[in-house]
Amino acid sequence: MSCKDSAENKQQKSTNAETESQENPLRVLIVLTSQKTIGDADMETGFWLEEFASPYYTMLDQGIELEIATPIGGKAPIDPRSMEDGALTTAAKRYLSDTQAQQRVATTRKLSTIDASNFDGIFNPGGHGPMWDLAESEVSAALIEDFYRDDKPIGMVCHAPAALKGAVAPNGDPLIKGKKVTGFTNDEEKAVNLADKVPFLLETMLKEKGADFSKAPNFNVHVVEDDVLVTGQNPASAEKAAELFMEKLHENENN
Repeated sequence: MSCKDSAENKQQKSTNAETESQENPLRVLIVLTSQKTIGDADMETGFWLEEFASPYYTMLDQGIELEIATPIGGKAPIDPRSMEDGALTTAAKRYLSDTQAQQRVATTRKLSTIDASNFDGIFNPGGHGPMWDLAESEVSAALIEDFYRDDKPIGMVCHAPAALKGAVAPNGDPLIKGKKVTGFTNDEEKAVNLADKVPFLLETMLKEKGADFSKAPNFNVHVVEDDVLVTGQNPASAEKAAELFMEKLHENENN
């Protein structure tokens, strides 16, 4: 075979791979909370907009096919505090002018109808809502276990690792036992005056499950990866967590 033939074959293989990627885009499941209030109180909660918007557009702009699901389906509530001027990032502002994205958040699928085999990864944004519903959801835990067992990336930001509370590894241990993780810290919870209102402290729970928990100073960017798991500490960590999650998606695609 001549050098020219070899070069043409390599170019053809590259073209074929690109065509296949376009015909079979990577698919990611985004899981949002359905919880609207801080427990039974009148204080509204939901998902934190930046923690959804930044990963959503990071993936969407790279051609990832996205599906959004919640525990009960339908409209996912946004924490109103995340739409205040001081919390509005570029991605969050983009969402507020994106009627298509808003429609998708208003018409989410019910989590129990999701089959993990149809997706290449799962990403959970936070907000305080997951501390109530996803933390106690057997359906959510089973889905996470499916993604983990199949070596598919699992991304989580801020309070989203609450969904790991009931997830177990194939050997029966807590899925996060011995794993490097992060999440909204006890000090950050105290700083937002909600430490006495959440059902448990996320950092404490993760440590009790055997996780190797690390953290940065309050509200600084901090992202940790371990095997298929990518976790971000707080809203400021959402974009970096999404980028690392994407890297793992593409690593799996190329293997």
